Amino acid sequence: MSDFRGRKLLKAAGQGAVAGLAGVAAMTAGEKLEQAVTRRPNSYVPARTLLSLLGQKPAADARPPLWNHAMHWGTGAVLGALRGVWSVTGIRGPVANTTFSVVRLATDQTLENATGIGAPPTSWPLSETAVDVWHKTVYAWITGVVSDALIPPVLESRQGTTSH
Repeated sequence: MSDFRGRKLLKAAGQGAVAGLAGVAAMTAGEKLEQAVTRRPNSYVPARTLLSLLGQKPAADARPPLWNHAMHWGTGAVLGALRGVWSVTGIRGPVANTTFSVVRLATDQTLENATGIGAPPTSWPLSETAVDVWHKTVYAWITGVVSDALIPPVLESRQGTTSH
């Protein structure tokens, strides 16, 4: 990989992380609005997942808000970095945003279930699944729109447009 390409990818990852933070801010605002209407309580599964990833054994009812924010914003920034790489390499727009929604959901579910902190979404009530999908989709689309606005597709390739 050329030095130029590496620098562009690294810069795009950093800008994507910023876009990811914008996505988290939008998602959080939407969650707070939804919770005010539905009276759904905060979830501390993200905090317990992060603590578990760090080798701790949090109680099933642990509610550490700072760890919750660290996981919430940290995951948003890390996945935003990925979306930034997508933007600079030409993986952009509505199809990329929709795909990125699945990446966000899959990341959360993988970490929560691998640590034993979360239950598979197939065991959730439909209303919980819908809320989670909606909020993660908001994150993904805001992150994608901001990322695509900040990062031109200067590393987009025309190689590999056919299967051979």
